[in-house]
Amino acid sequence: MRNAFAEQLLVLAAEDDRVVLLSGDIGNRMFDDYKGRFPRRFFNCGVAEANMMSMAAGMALCGLRPVVYTIVPFVTTRCLEQIRVDVCYHKLGVVIVGVGGGLCYAELGATHHSCEDIAILRVLPGMTVLCPGDACEVRLALEAAIRNGGPCYIRLGKKGEPLVHRQTPAFAIGKGITLRQGADVALLSTGNMLPVVVQAAEMLAGRNVAARVVSMHTVKPLDVDLLGEVFRQCTTVATIEEHSRLGGLGSAVAEWLSEQPAARARLLRIGTADTFLHSPGDQSRARRHQGLDAETVARQVLDTHRASLSGQGGK
Repeated sequence: MRNAFAEQLLVLAAEDDRVVLLSGDIGNRMFDDYKGRFPRRFFNCGVAEANMMSMAAGMALCGLRPVVYTIVPFVTTRCLEQIRVDVCYHKLGVVIVGVGGGLCYAELGATHHSCEDIAILRVLPGMTVLCPGDACEVRLALEAAIRNGGPCYIRLGKKGEPLVHRQTPAFAIGKGITLRQGADVALLSTGNMLPVVVQAAEMLAGRNVAARVVSMHTVKPLDVDLLGEVFRQCTTVATIEEHSRLGGLGSAVAEWLSEQPAARARLLRIGTADTFLHSPGDQSRARRHQGLDAETVARQVLDTHRASLSGQGGK
């Protein structure tokens, strides 16, 4: 994902000389091509992320299109006040890009975990929250965010994530992408859980459960038209995210659902528990520990689907 971001940023900077990159002392080699072509539009701000965010706000006020990039906790929670007051209050076109969303840096401990960032940023007025599902969506999300012209947060994985889209899909902020049709359950994935969710759908198919797979690359604003459709058609709608079950996509959908007429489907929220992760290990181990592997996701959806059918008298 991060390589796709660097490559697409180079393309967009060549098309628009207002694009400026600010880095929090990370990814310098990844940006060698960018610095070689646009040395006056690259700023290594060091480990001073709050200052970096205020710099970006000032650049946006001057008509530039700043893109701020570093590891998720350091570009979100560390400089939340600057995001809120300098960027969002003034409705500025700053694109905030966080790398290593969720548990990508699991082995580096709690300082590098980020299971609260979506919750924190989606409540800020005017903020758009994008969580692309693979490298293809990263490219499309970055282009859309710069074109959007307002505050925008893009949450990336790290590297080596599988490419899910074989063809470039239609992409619009606030509109989910359906990758697989199914009328029994709907799996709403956000961020780099998308490959896991596709695997879970295949496992469910083996149990005669047809799962619709949707990449909800936009957590704010939600695709309310799609939500209305899946809650009318399916028995179970599951949100799957590498983020706390509190405040993320699942919570956003639950908030929307609370204001709707009675829906046919039952909502299942799958995410990380409301605890810090203290046990060591890499991302795959951390996902298993949190029940975010494909097998566990499929089992939770299957159990909820069966319970829903039972509650409907087996219909």
